[in-house]
Amino acid sequence: MFHSEAITRGVRVKVQSEYAPERSDPANNQWFFLYTITIANEGTATVQLLTRHWIVTDGAGHIEEIRGPGVVGEQPILKPGESFEYTSGCPLETPFGMMEGTYQMITEGGERFDAKVAPFTLSEPYTVH
Repeated sequence: MFHSEAITRGVRVKVQSEYAPERSDPANNQWFFLYTITIANEGTATVQLLTRHWIVTDGAGHIEEIRGPGVVGEQPILKPGESFEYTSGCPLETPFGMMEGTYQMITEGGERFDAKVAPFTLSEPYTVH
């Protein structure tokens, strides 16, 4: 498993990624990776996640950007001390790659900011890069 962690204005984003062999088909250049993200509000203000922006880079250097509302169909509201966890997935045409991004957050007072998702590795086990 691979990990990353970043804190932006009291919002901690932790990621854990792993290869999903049961959803992959390497003979047809299809690898699938799962990532579990925990978003924890360690600040003093209530915040809501509005949108996501992902930058996915595969092992061949192909970059794909993904933008959209919320995560897994939700736009969670986090009071101080609360957290939200979800698992999602990413298909690649190479056995390894990287993901990073941001979540646009808004405070109760209407102030928007981007919470960073530090880069994390997507990799089939035992792959040499």
